[in-house]
Amino acid sequence: MNSSGRLFRVEIFGESHGPALGVLIDGIPPGTALNSSDFSADIARRRGGQEGTTTRIESDMPEILSGWYMGKASGTPMLILFCNTDTRSSDYETFRAMPRPGHADLVSGIRYKGFADPRGSGHFSGRITLALVAAGVVAKRILPGASFNTKIIEAGGSKDIMAAVKKADAEGDSVGAIVEIRVSGLKAGLGEPFFDSVEGLLAKNLFAVPGVRAVEFGDGFAAAKMTGSEHNDPYIGPDGKTAKNGAGGINGGISNGAELVVRVAMKPASSIKKTQKTWNTKSSSIEELSVPGRHDACIAIRGAVTLEAAIAIALADLELLSRSRSCTE
Repeated sequence: MNSSGRLFRVEIFGESHGPALGVLIDGIPPGTALNSSDFSADIARRRGGQEGTTTRIESDMPEILSGWYMGKASGTPMLILFCNTDTRSSDYETFRAMPRPGHADLVSGIRYKGFADPRGSGHFSGRITLALVAAGVVAKRILPGASFNTKIIEAGGSKDIMAAVKKADAEGDSVGAIVEIRVSGLKAGLGEPFFDSVEGLLAKNLFAVPGVRAVEFGDGFAAAKMTGSEHNDPYIGPDGKTAKNGAGGINGGISNGAELVVRVAMKPASSIKKTQKTWNTKSSSIEELSVPGRHDACIAIRGAVTLEAAIAIALADLELLSRSRSCTE
């Protein structure tokens, strides 16, 4: 489904080349301070035009249509809308017969019985992540004291991020990347084990972001090569502070008050100019395909803020669940 959350509920809608896209958010505590300008910084981080990204440029001005009055959330469902204006639907006509390798063209057609909007990749476009970014801005307002630090730590297997991106772009190709998100100031006690553990909800939201291939917390996959004495986090004080943070801020599916550390692997973009081979349903043969249009050489450049937003959305839901428990205890 296109919705997430129990108390902080987020539902996204729209298509890349449709008239608009947006997000409906329910469960925002009434009185939460919020203005249109609060969205500017995160939306700018996601906007195209940066080196290695699409040249499609949208204004991305949020229209708050409900659930908001005089700079404060009213407590009723908030609808935020973004209009699409810079579209070139003709670039996507080829993919009706020739699905892009690695993309959702083929499976979306099967899933929606041929009725899915193919323009700009429709509902499966990275364009839709704008709705998640908007929801993430609101979610951060529900996380007092939490601070997010997000960065790309590797692209195409190289620590020289832009060199790898430029090389791929020059060759008409794309590269994947690893994004690290750190959240400090998060209180201990968040999490609803077992099925709504911190890791479980964060991973669910992160995998909803197009292009995510793997997620790890703390030591992550490296923990499989460690001994217990290497991976464990020794306590060094009565407040629960530890000498290291191999757990990435989570024990038993519950936040422990240490810095939350998440790393996400994003795949190389499927839409590339470099010639590939794919099946042509009209000619019933394998043919060469060079993808036209405006696409990212590294989707992580604009996707990093989307991953941050996906985490914030899950944490906001856990925060409200924590508050609800406090009211009944």
